[in-house]
Amino acid sequence: MRNVYSALVMLPVLCDPGVVAQHPVPPLDQTGELVVLTRNSATTRYIDAQGRYAGLEYDLVEMFARELGVKVRYLDRQPFYQLLPALSEQRAHFAAAGVAITPVRLNDFRFGPAYQLVQPVLAYNTDNPAPRDLRDVVGKRIEVVRGSGVSERLKQLRKHSPGLTWTEVAENDSEGLLSRLSEGKVDYVITDSTVLDVGRNFYPNLGRAFSVGDQQPLAWAFPREGDPELYKRAQEFFMRISYDGTLKQVLERYYGHVNRLNRLDIANFLELRQSLLPHFRSMFKQAQEQTGIDWRLIAALGFQESHWDPLATSPTGVRGLMMLTSDTADRMQLTDRLDPSQSIVAGALYLQELKESLPSRITEPDRTWLALAAYNIGLGHLEDARILTQRRGGNPDLWLDVKKVLPLLARYEYYSTVKRGFCRGGEALSLTENIRNYFDILARFEEPHSPSLYTALAGNGGARADADEPRPADQGGLRGPGANVRALK
Repeated sequence: MRNVYSALVMLPVLCDPGVVAQHPVPPLDQTGELVVLTRNSATTRYIDAQGRYAGLEYDLVEMFARELGVKVRYLDRQPFYQLLPALSEQRAHFAAAGVAITPVRLNDFRFGPAYQLVQPVLAYNTDNPAPRDLRDVVGKRIEVVRGSGVSERLKQLRKHSPGLTWTEVAENDSEGLLSRLSEGKVDYVITDSTVLDVGRNFYPNLGRAFSVGDQQPLAWAFPREGDPELYKRAQEFFMRISYDGTLKQVLERYYGHVNRLNRLDIANFLELRQSLLPHFRSMFKQAQEQTGIDWRLIAALGFQESHWDPLATSPTGVRGLMMLTSDTADRMQLTDRLDPSQSIVAGALYLQELKESLPSRITEPDRTWLALAAYNIGLGHLEDARILTQRRGGNPDLWLDVKKVLPLLARYEYYSTVKRGFCRGGEALSLTENIRNYFDILARFEEPHSPSLYTALAGNGGARADADEPRPADQGGLRGPGANVRALK
């Protein structure tokens, strides 16, 4: 079977959630098509801010398919409780959908290696007092996603708390439940810790009260009678990406920044999005037309720099909405740093210049995150950080590794060994991670901007930056967090 895998030609990804796989799905070596059960959610697979497929599960499946040399067909099962029954009928080769390994599921399925640990937690509305333990939630309105592993845990807990009740809701993920909790329509929601971490960036009045059980591993689920060779290849795949650091990179892309902002930060940002952003939205879109950088990322950078205050001035002399130095303003041909329109375009051009100055081998999204750090500390200090990263055995082209080193630039034993010396690298780390969160929020609530063909060609020297990137042929109702989106691809 290995020879068949290697001989198959990689074909474009197909996505048609309405198509039902044959029952059972034909063997992979007969069709060359990997059929995967998944679901549309912020933690699995969705359409991102650039209109491309993204998500932790999606990235992993695509890497696995490339390794096998096969094409992929995704079958979305919504709501979630329909997914595992479809797998038990062998309608797909496996399920990649954030499925937790539980004792009950182990009786019916085989699981690949765990790639992430999550913990079931009780979410509450912070407008009310936080419950201390299960005794405080007995008799309250509790919602969970039907078919989730949480239900098994709650049934165990009810043996010790007979009054404990809950409602299982036929949703695809917990976001709808968290929205209801935020609006006060339900008392509590029990969900995975990662789902709540993402959701709190959009619902700042939600909090984590306490855990409702031990950590649970997430893994791909395979039918008991499925293809043993495919199962073996999946095990080898996860062993490899765990060993070489690829898995850490993918987890960093989606979760490395989600806990940086506190509740007040998010609430303030959401309020200013409504009151201040409308004054500057067209200016950010104009900046996108000139640079090809998503206007929402430029807006996120502007908020981090000045909270969208066009008159902002720092003690060090940087000024304006994008907080530019006089030297940078001159290089970007900016005549008035306090003019918000000029400042926004100049800041976007400067970010574009920083991205283009990085080695061409650095790929997205790391190129953008590194450029954002350089926006704060300059390319020279960023290069020092990359040198230190390499000295310490890390990859200087990965934000995951460089961000660990940035704070060391403020310590003598490290900055004395590099060319540019002392630097508050920790500030650059915080700035970049905050911008990632602000971008996520804007990408959820704000529509992308599609310049006209004329302005796109004029602003990008003949082509949009993403003109040659593949687009999903049919979004099939997919969404990211909320409406929605997530990763900058």
